[in-house]
Amino acid sequence: MTDPYARELADFLRSRRSRLSPQDLGLEPGGRRKVAGLRREELALLAGLSTDYYQRMEQGRSVRPSDDVLDALAGALRLDDEERRHLFALARAARRPAPAPVDRGPEQVPDGTRRLLRVMDTPAVVLGRFLDLLDRNPMAEALLGDPADHPPDRLNMLLLMFDDTLTGDRTCPDWERQALDYIAMMRAAVATDPTHPRAVAIIGDLSIRSAEFRRLWARHDVRESVSGAKTFRVPEVGDVLLHWDTYPLPGSPGPVMLVFTAEPGSADADRLQLLASLHATRRTDRRRR
Repeated sequence: MTDPYARELADFLRSRRSRLSPQDLGLEPGGRRKVAGLRREELALLAGLSTDYYQRMEQGRSVRPSDDVLDALAGALRLDDEERRHLFALARAARRPAPAPVDRGPEQVPDGTRRLLRVMDTPAVVLGRFLDLLDRNPMAEALLGDPADHPPDRLNMLLLMFDDTLTGDRTCPDWERQALDYIAMMRAAVATDPTHPRAVAIIGDLSIRSAEFRRLWARHDVRESVSGAKTFRVPEVGDVLLHWDTYPLPGSPGPVMLVFTAEPGSADADRLQLLASLHATRRTDRRRR
């Protein structure tokens, strides 16, 4: 397999086939099965394709499926709307005779966005396409820690999520769900440029160091997450449950602003304000010294 989009398409198809069982689709399970999920020939039958044609798709060979074929596969695999869009995006990219030009220049944070960050009284960061931390405000430093504690190339939300030295986060409720949110965002970004050096470096690093990441990455979950919730375990104030939302930057495709907010009047809002006060005091003391 030489085409990166064909590889991504093949991996995605296999992952979605493996999660279906014959009983899910009203088929007889038959004898002992060597693989999880449907067999290739069963899925091909459901989609109205020849087994050989579908097998070549899963092998990433030079197959150019039409939109009708993709529709049939999406139905047979029971894909949701986001998964269906992902399937079509990968297949259409693989059909191109030459790779589409991709902007790999450095990601920029507009000056107006930097000013906005500094006046916000809630934690906010700017993330690049592959979840690199491009900028943050003091409230985010209070919540996430001082960036000076990490090498610049490690300032990435996914790398931090699986950092073995930051074990406190893993004891938070719903840690795996929160990790899957970031992984799904990364998977959607990788689909647009599978060979981008930064994406390859992050995924390669995590795949080597973390069996947990390998397991979750292999699920091939995809969604362009725009909101969610995350519990932070902060030693000074305890657990803080925050809601997060992403906002695209004007005139700067790729990076997004990620904003964390607490429910007004809640105990989480009180803990967040206490954390901000403690952080401000520490910064003042450092300046005096």
